Amino acid sequence: MQIPKPSEADKERFRSAIPGDPRVEVKAMFGNVGAFVNGNMFAGLFGPDLGVKLGDADREALAAAGGGAFGPAERPMGGYLSVPTGQDPRPWVGKALEHVAALPPKKPRKK
Repeated sequence: MQIPKPSEADKERFRSAIPGDPRVEVKAMFGNVGAFVNGNMFAGLFGPDLGVKLGDADREALAAAGGGAFGPAERPMGGYLSVPTGQDPRPWVGKALEHVAALPPKKPRKK
């Protein structure tokens, strides 16, 4: 599987959509970028695609607005949708942050 790399413009679109919330941690991942709260990813880049993890109602609304699968075509990430290019991602990213912040914190893996 080939992992697409985001352009600098893609990374800037992502950074500008992430709230300046002290709970948020942004990390590099396989040449892409992810935003996390309590150890769980709520938004990420996969090449040019900005994806968000939403609750059922918001996921249905984003799908109706043109959101598509997020991640590799062979194995899209469950619970995540891509925000359509050209659409302001900030409202969706905000909804994703609040949804994922309400989930239990991710437990660190034992080494």
